[in-house]
Amino acid sequence: MNMKKTVLILGAILSFILFKPAEAQESGGSDAAELAKKLSNPIASLISVPFQNNTDWGIGPYGGSRNTLNIQPVVPLSLTDDINLIVRWVQPVISQYNITGMGEHESGFGDAVVSAFFSPKASKGGVTLGVGPVFLVPTATNDFLGTKKFGVGPTAVGLIQANGMTIGALLNQVWSIAGDSDRSSVSSMFFQPFFTYNWKSGAGIGANFEITQNWKGNTTTVWMNPVMTAVTSLGKQKTQFLFGPRINLAAPSGGKADFGVRAGVVFLFPK
Repeated sequence: MNMKKTVLILGAILSFILFKPAEAQESGGSDAAELAKKLSNPIASLISVPFQNNTDWGIGPYGGSRNTLNIQPVVPLSLTDDINLIVRWVQPVISQYNITGMGEHESGFGDAVVSAFFSPKASKGGVTLGVGPVFLVPTATNDFLGTKKFGVGPTAVGLIQANGMTIGALLNQVWSIAGDSDRSSVSSMFFQPFFTYNWKSGAGIGANFEITQNWKGNTTTVWMNPVMTAVTSLGKQKTQFLFGPRINLAAPSGGKADFGVRAGVVFLFPK
């Protein structure tokens, strides 16, 4: 099955979950709403394993394509009665065609980004904050898919939740401190403002901007990602589906994509 058929099937499944009859959604609706609220919060006290797939077409002068599967386990750890440590690992698995040259293909792991947020267990007035370190880990298995650098820096997230809405932003800055001396050093900022509205059924709509600033290369990459989400059960397994377009608003010269699609599934492990 090719990738376009896969994302269409995922979209159809999500549409069914979102728009099925209200009486079917009411069963377990309060649980679904609470899970959806926690999923809108990147530092919620909820173990989850998201598989987020991004497929982009029409990239660069050769009209290339890239598929990036981000495996993103999130594990909260209780440090004290008041403080959690939220560990988040983002491991990309990449396959790309006609990016580095016509007829060229690269695939494998990209570099991992590991964040650790110290966050209070209870929000104040609906406001939740988290701060901590972020690490760039050189796990790439192909020279074209990673930096060959180990990096570190600060990260922070802040958000407010009320009446089904979540509004917030995540920010990190990474500087390379070790790695292959033949490769360029890294100084990169990532900024992600986000918005989500969830209904009591667990369905939701939202969007984020993913802005990456490469200070060394003086380039900016911007994606806008509108998304539909839905929480349901696959047997006893609580699960969220997500689907939406990806719009590449800015990219380094010769690297902009014509269009993209985001689809994913998140496996939830509530206490």
